[in-house]
Amino acid sequence: MTRASDVAVRLLRALAAQDGNRKAADLAATVGTTAGFVAQVATPLVRRGWVRSEPGPTGGYSLAANLGDVSVLEVIEAVEGPTDTGRCVLADRPCTDAGPCALHAPWSRARAELLRELAGARVADVPLDDRSVPNHVGAPISRTQVGRRGGATATAPPAPPRG
Repeated sequence: MTRASDVAVRLLRALAAQDGNRKAADLAATVGTTAGFVAQVATPLVRRGWVRSEPGPTGGYSLAANLGDVSVLEVIEAVEGPTDTGRCVLADRPCTDAGPCALHAPWSRARAELLRELAGARVADVPLDDRSVPNHVGAPISRTQVGRRGGATATAPPAPPRG
């Protein structure tokens, strides 16, 4: 998930939190980005019919959908395009069942599980404040732990000892 997808989910949640039109600058301050990036990220959301955009001095963005009906996966794919590119995770080449790489089977299973989780996650259920999202040990992830592309930078727990 890129920064654009993260901002798109936050944008939808911010619009749901307040009725009426909201200016790009106001939304940018709420979601932690620039007004220009809000406009860029909002374009595919408007195309999908989830957001209304009204030009002019009294215009702005407003929510046009029930976020309980919108999955996180749908938002990611609206902003970034299809998630299944058929590209190999090890090399820049196609990766298929007929011509698999060494990680093809485990990656395919992990990817399928991730897509199931994202498809089942409703935007309405995403926390408004990232400080309430637990990291791998259950402690909140602070704003300083969120990487440049929006992903958490917390490290994974150590592997169990082999015995």
